[in-house]
Amino acid sequence: MKKTARYLLALFIIISINFFIPRFMPGDPITNLMGEDYIASQESIDALKTELGLDKPLLVQYALYWRDLIRLDLGNSYHFHTEVSKIIASKLLWTTALVGLSILFGTLFGAILGAFSGWRKNDIKNKSLTSFFLWIYCTPPFFLSLVVLYVFSFRFGIFPLRGFYETGTFADIIKHLFLPVLVLSLFLASRNYMIMRGSVKQEKGKPYILYARAKGLLSRNILFRHAFKNASLPLITLVALDIGFIISGALFVEIVFSMNGMGTLIFDALLARDYPVLQGIFLVITVMVVLANFLADIVYGIIDPRVRGQI
Repeated sequence: MKKTARYLLALFIIISINFFIPRFMPGDPITNLMGEDYIASQESIDALKTELGLDKPLLVQYALYWRDLIRLDLGNSYHFHTEVSKIIASKLLWTTALVGLSILFGTLFGAILGAFSGWRKNDIKNKSLTSFFLWIYCTPPFFLSLVVLYVFSFRFGIFPLRGFYETGTFADIIKHLFLPVLVLSLFLASRNYMIMRGSVKQEKGKPYILYARAKGLLSRNILFRHAFKNASLPLITLVALDIGFIISGALFVEIVFSMNGMGTLIFDALLARDYPVLQGIFLVITVMVVLANFLADIVYGIIDPRVRGQI
C-alpha cells in the first residue's frame, strides 16, 4: 500500500507540473494563432484569450484543468481545432507500435546476448560484440537514425525515406516500420546487453551456481534456469524506469523518419504553444511511465519473493 500511495502522489505531482511547464515556456499561443505580422486590436486579442480560457488567473486555470481531467476531458487544441483526445488517439497507435516492437526486440535480444556474453569467456568474439553494443549505446538515437536513413534509404533505396505506410498493406507497413524499429531496438538492446552482461558476471560467481555445477547440470541449463532469473531483476527495473526515455527517443526517431506519430505532434504543438495538446501528450506519457513502474514492481515481486507485500 505504501508504494501504491507513493505512485499516486507522484502521479499528482507530475500532472501538476505538466500543467505549469507549457505555460512557463517563452512565447504566446495567441501570437502563434494570429501570426507575428498580423496587427490586431486589443479587443480582438482579449476576445480570443477569453475564448481559449487564457484570461483567467493561473490558479483558476489549474483548477479547471483538474476538473476537466476528472471528467476525462483533455480539451480542444488551439492549433488543430479539434478534441485533443481524438488527435492523440490517431497518433498514439503508430507510436505504440514503434515503441512496443522496439521494447520487445530490444529486451529479448539484449537480455539473451548479454547473458551469453557474461557467462562465456571473454574471447575475441565476445569482445567484438561488446564493442559493437558499446558503440551503439554511446550513439544518440537521432544520429543513428540519420546514419541508417542515409545508408539504407537515400544511398541504396532499399527502404522508404518517410512515413508509416503508402498503400496500407501489412507488407507496406512493415517496410516503413523496419528501419525505425531497427534503430530503437538496437539502442535498447545495447543498454540491456550491458546491464545483463554485468549482472550475469556477478551471478556466476555465487555459491548457488557452484552448487549447480557440482550437481552436474549443463552450463546452459545453469544459465537459463538459475542465473538468468536473478540477473534479470536489474533489467526489469531499468526497462520500467526508462519507459519515458524510450518514448522520448522514439519521438526523435519519428521526426527523423518523418513519421506522423506522437513525435511530430509534440514538435508541432511546441511550435504552436498548443497547451492542451502538450498537456494531453505528457499526461499519456506520465501514465505510461507510472503504470510501467507499478507493473515492474509486481513482476519484481513475482521473481523475488523478498519484496512481496510491499506494493
